Amino acid sequence: MKNRRTFTRRVVVAGASVVALLAGPFAPANADTAAAPRPLTPTAATELASTLSGDLKDDMAGAYYDAEGRTLVVNVLSEKGAAKVRQAGAEPRLVRYSLTQLSAAQKDLADESVPGTARAVDHRLNKVVVTADETVRGTALEELRDRVERLGDKAVLRRAEGTFTPMLAGGDAIWRGDGARCSLGFNVTRNGLPYFVTAGHCAWLFDGWSATRRGRDVGITVAGSFPGDDHALVRYIRPVDHPSEVNLGGGATQDVNRAADPLVGQPVRRSGSTTGVHDGKVVALDVSVTYPQGRVDGLIQTTVCAEPGDSGGPLFSGDTGHGLTSGGRGDCSSGGETFFQPLTEVLEEYGARVG
Repeated sequence: MKNRRTFTRRVVVAGASVVALLAGPFAPANADTAAAPRPLTPTAATELASTLSGDLKDDMAGAYYDAEGRTLVVNVLSEKGAAKVRQAGAEPRLVRYSLTQLSAAQKDLADESVPGTARAVDHRLNKVVVTADETVRGTALEELRDRVERLGDKAVLRRAEGTFTPMLAGGDAIWRGDGARCSLGFNVTRNGLPYFVTAGHCAWLFDGWSATRRGRDVGITVAGSFPGDDHALVRYIRPVDHPSEVNLGGGATQDVNRAADPLVGQPVRRSGSTTGVHDGKVVALDVSVTYPQGRVDGLIQTTVCAEPGDSGGPLFSGDTGHGLTSGGRGDCSSGGETFFQPLTEVLEEYGARVG
C-alpha cells in the first residue's frame, strides 16, 4: 500500500445495501465552556484540517467535514490536542486509535486481500471498515471474517450488494479504436503541450482515442498504470479544443482551475459519458480496493453512483478537480459507491498541470 498523508491537503493551481455502523465508545471531548465550532465551507475546512495536521502531528487521528453543521470534526488522542482544535474553531473528538495503528491494520488486511473486497480507515468510527461484495462467500468469507475479528475493535466487516469492478465500457465520451468507451477526466498541460487524463484500466499504451465511435484519432496513450494505480495520460495529436472545464450537460460547463484532495464528508460531483452528472459525499481516503484484475491503493471512496462507461470521468467540487472514476458497485438507479484515483497524485506522477 502506498504511504500517503491522508489529511495534508495537496493543491495544484492552474497555470502554476450497506450495513449501518455505530460510532465507537468514545464521546466528543468536553466542551461545555468552549466556543461553538466555526461554520466552514468545504474548502476552508480542508485548509484548516491541513493546518491542524501540522500542529497536532501524531496527536491527530483523522478529520471529517460535517456538511449539515458545516463544521470540521477532528479526531484527537489527548485533551491537549482537543484544546488546540477548539481554539482553531473546529470540533474535537477523543478517539482510541491513532492513524498509524489503523493504517497498519489496513495494510495487514490488504496484503492478503481477495477480489471483491475493499478496506478503508473510517474516521467517524475510528476503525478500519472492510467491505466484501456478493462475490465473496464460502471459505474466502470465513477467512476474511476471522482476520477482521483478530483485530478486535480496530476493524469491522460489512457486506455490500453488487460487485466491485472497474467501470470500463467505455465529462465527454472518448472512444478507443476497438469500440470501447470511457470518459475524459481532465484536460492538462505538460511541458506546454496539451494532454488529458483518464482511468488506467481504460487505456493501453499507444491506444488511439477519438471523440466519436470509430472516428479519427485525436489522442494517443503515452503512459498509464493499472492495477496498483488507475490512471493514464493521453497526448493530443490533432488540434482540437481542450478547455479546462467539466461538461455538466445541457450546454452548461464548470471551469476547473486547480486540483486538491477532498476531505471526508465533503460534498462532491461526478460527470461521466454514461450517466451524466451525479452528486454525493466523500466517505474515505486512501482506500484499498481489490478488483478481479488486481488491487488498487490510495483511492477516494464516495457515495456518488456510476456505471460502465463513466470510467475516467472527473470527480470535482466547484472549480477544484479531485479524481478520476475508477470503479465501484451498484448503479444510478439503485445507488452504490464509487472509487476514484486522486487527481493530485496523477498530476505529480506525470509532471502535469490542470488547464
